[in-house]
Amino acid sequence: ARTVMTYVAKKCGICFQPPSIVLIYKEDNKDKTRQRIMPVRNFSKFSDCSLAAEQLKNNPRHKAYLEGVSLRQLKKLYSLLKGHLGGESLAESLEKFRQEETIDPEEDLNKLDDKELAKRKSIMDELFEKNRKKKDDPDFIYDVEVEFPQDEQLESCGWDVESGEEI
Repeated sequence: ARTVMTYVAKKCGICFQPPSIVLIYKEDNKDKTRQRIMPVRNFSKFSDCSLAAEQLKNNPRHKAYLEGVSLRQLKKLYSLLKGHLGGESLAESLEKFRQEETIDPEEDLNKLDDKELAKRKSIMDELFEKNRKKKDDPDFIYDVEVEFPQDEQLESCGWDVESGEEI
């Protein structure tokens, strides 16, 4: 019986020349840090970054190594490569990606198509997970109670006024 090797990703980045994804990782039971270079083939400034990221993450040769790398990070690396191939500077590509991955609180999500809505929801989920306090966190407090100041008189709305009807 073969033992299954597990790899712990430490850093993941991109090399523009030749186009490749570079992974710095450690094998689960060893202290030695290793580097894996995964060449990017058949990718142009017109390619779909999400599709390319999914294909790389699910590639049988790289799947075990990329277990600890998020799909979002791979997509970001591909978008940086796409920007480079399109003649953008690294700063321009990073800013463009940041704008795409930022939620505008004034945006009406009801007007988005299913694909864009799913993208926004995944961004919100990731942001929530990043900011969520877990039981193991040093500053975790169970059952936080907060008093909100009442500066002005509350307005009553027609729908929240109690009526004589029983529901």
